[in-house]
Amino acid sequence: MVAKRRSRGSHRVDPAITLPSDAEPDRVQGLHKDQEDLAGNRLLIADLRARLPTTVGIGVFTSSHPEVLIEVLNGSEVSTDVSVSDFWIGGQPPGVWSREIATYPDVLKVDCLAEVGNGSLYRITFRNPPIIRLFGQLGVPIHFPLRIQGGFIRWEVVARRSEAQAILAHFRKADSDFQAVSIRRQPLRSHLPLLTPAQNRLLAQSMAAGYFAVPRGITLSGLATKLGRSKSSLSEMMANIEKKLLESALHPTPLPT
Repeated sequence: MVAKRRSRGSHRVDPAITLPSDAEPDRVQGLHKDQEDLAGNRLLIADLRARLPTTVGIGVFTSSHPEVLIEVLNGSEVSTDVSVSDFWIGGQPPGVWSREIATYPDVLKVDCLAEVGNGSLYRITFRNPPIIRLFGQLGVPIHFPLRIQGGFIRWEVVARRSEAQAILAHFRKADSDFQAVSIRRQPLRSHLPLLTPAQNRLLAQSMAAGYFAVPRGITLSGLATKLGRSKSSLSEMMANIEKKLLESALHPTPLPT
């Protein structure tokens, strides 16, 4: 019997058949294509280390105080150009750094919230640097905490390959000392709950108003009045936001070895 010729577009091979040598390039190209298709359906997780530009006040601050460790714990947009984040700054009692941080041009407001561990918690409102705007344009969430020391930021980026390449290109252009400490892949997490645009706006407004401050800077009734909402509808929406964030934080995610 004459064996049927293998179709050129197929990569399934009968193990009993030995391919001629001229079929090897097709097989290698097929394997490469399979790998590329697989990578397109996976997340890249990149651990990055980059120097913060001098236009970012907190980067200048840590360059002036290289012994001070900062962790950026969260972040939310107040507007397209302004964000608010909670910063844990180690090594000093509450309020020590407020006046100095407030002097930087991109910093709009500094509130010292509480003493936490061997440091203090500050809420800082600031103008968005270009990298924050890039994340917004790509629709890529920022994974916290971010660690800053000596003018350098340690940042874990989780994104699809094309998005990650745009982020890596930005860091390389901004910093000649940029390092991708590690890059790995894992399957997309379809279960991860994302906030709707309305929920993101409410979260940003609530943080800016001091609703999540410790101690709380505004009551639920006061926040409802400030935002022109009913207390009951606001309470329900806040509960849904907190539920989504807790589900995201508590869902176990095994990382590849």
